[in-house]
Amino acid sequence: MSSFHRKRQIYLLSEGGRHFFHSQWAGGVILLFCSILTLILANLPWTSEWYNHFWHNELSIQIGSFDLTASFEKWINDGLMAIFFFSVGLEIKREMIAGQLASIRQATLPLIGAIGGMIAPALIYAIFNAGGPTEAGWGIPMATDIAFALGVLSLLGNRVPLSLKIFLTALAIVDDLGAILVIAFFYTSDIDWNIFLMIACVMGLLIVLNRMKVFSMKYYLIPSIALWLLFLSSGIHATIAGVIIALTIPTRPRFSKSYFMHKTHSIYKHLYYYDEPGVELLANEPQHEALEDLRKIARNSISPSQRLEYALHSTVTFFIMPLFALANAGVVIDFARFGEVFTAQAIGIICGLVIGKPLGIFGLCWLGIKLKISVLPKMVTWAQFLSVACVGGIGFTMSIFINNLAFSDPALISNGKIAILMASLLAGVVSYFMVSVAGKRRGAETKMDRFVVQPAPDSEELI
Repeated sequence: MSSFHRKRQIYLLSEGGRHFFHSQWAGGVILLFCSILTLILANLPWTSEWYNHFWHNELSIQIGSFDLTASFEKWINDGLMAIFFFSVGLEIKREMIAGQLASIRQATLPLIGAIGGMIAPALIYAIFNAGGPTEAGWGIPMATDIAFALGVLSLLGNRVPLSLKIFLTALAIVDDLGAILVIAFFYTSDIDWNIFLMIACVMGLLIVLNRMKVFSMKYYLIPSIALWLLFLSSGIHATIAGVIIALTIPTRPRFSKSYFMHKTHSIYKHLYYYDEPGVELLANEPQHEALEDLRKIARNSISPSQRLEYALHSTVTFFIMPLFALANAGVVIDFARFGEVFTAQAIGIICGLVIGKPLGIFGLCWLGIKLKISVLPKMVTWAQFLSVACVGGIGFTMSIFINNLAFSDPALISNGKIAILMASLLAGVVSYFMVSVAGKRRGAETKMDRFVVQPAPDSEELI
């Protein structure tokens, strides 16, 4: 193979990798791969014991007399997932300030859809489990996994209108907010009110930093760690700390847009003034200083909230969520007793996600549109809307997280995970099929429109 062909192959591989990691569906694909790998490791006879033992190894952090010891699984679920919830909090805040939830008109439809998509699955689960030992799991089918959901839509390309993708993204964000509130209010142990008072003080400090327009993130770091540790000891799940911290991060940049435009124009004139003809490099001292000023101005013209959200995106998508799947999706499946998995708990989860989610999203949105509270997105049919509502039944990450909080019995946790995996897979297949059919029907209707004979204009109009 010549060096040219070798370099070309390396270039194509690097471009393919770059395209993959920047695509919307990359996170869903990696999450799916890690889930399948975890199921294999948990069920193969020569890896299952190692897999289960590995996540129960303990890791300790000691600073003087302070000692924090927990298993790898707990570090992921209480520690790394706090960063995941922090990222979710930043995204929710951005959407509420300058995104799809910024105005009442924009927010109405996804808000209604998210409410319907949380109430209906919870009610369906309660029908099968009310009064039983598994009734605490009503919050499990309420959640939508945005990575998997957007992954399914991205694989379908332009068969899904952009307006529906935006709707689903906004709905999933509201859905995440609902799941956070459910965890905070319903899946907490007894609260230590003395520690809660300390939490309020630290939260007050973070709010003061925000109000004083402190833009440097190093001043938020120590209070944020302290808040997480206090939540860890309070009885409220530690991941809620991530959301609260996110809400205190400034969303306004240090420099305004008008100031940025003025300064960059001034720097451009400065660079042009000190330009040396024939010299390609910006090598002289005045130009170097001007470029440094430009870098600082550009950085400070982006809000700390946005900088953190963009910086954490890859870490959350390609490290934290796959690691969570590796630690939590592994369940031992006994095929000889597989029928015993279909208990009221499993049926409630599966029916809640596969039937309750689309039914709640579509039903309440249809009612809201008919009552003229909101409007159907442009160029979208009801069939397409229903098919995208089915995508909301892919629970996975948040559902598994709530499942771990809802039950203490390992058997119930294991059965819940199996049901979540089955429901998410079934919802993904159903939604993929329905979106494909709805997209083809829409395409056929569009083609037919081209052949509709238009009425001839009146003679008076011709004159």
